[in-house]
Amino acid sequence: MNNIKEIFRVILAVCMIVAGVTHFTSPDQYVKIVPPQLPYPLQLVYLSGFYEILGGIGLLVPPLSQATAWGLIALFIAVFPANINMAVNNIQIEHIPNSPWLQAVRLPFQAVLIAWAWWYTKPSNPEKQASIIPKSLIPKELEQLQ
Repeated sequence: MNNIKEIFRVILAVCMIVAGVTHFTSPDQYVKIVPPQLPYPLQLVYLSGFYEILGGIGLLVPPLSQATAWGLIALFIAVFPANINMAVNNIQIEHIPNSPWLQAVRLPFQAVLIAWAWWYTKPSNPEKQASIIPKSLIPKELEQLQ
């Protein structure tokens, strides 16, 4: 089970990094779905993209991964109004099929993302956890933070 957990950790991390990068490469697509009640939509897109990238990286840094998972949960909750706005107002985004059904499925998928991140709020075996930092470079005291 631990191997599967770590494979999914890497998948979530890569997805978060890729999604975050697209906030900088195609910000106009995300600005469209920011609810109009929120100020500074472009800055919010950049901020959420930054935290997505940071979250993806943080999941792969063992001493930070649990705190990062909680941060991702907060991020998934924070961006949920944009997903609601997209579904309710049928906002088209490039490279995503414009289907009310797909937009409706996207809303409960946010709960899947929250549950996925929550899985990593639990302590992991430091010896088996996926990491971008070689295990030999992580001080033993920091491993115990998990």
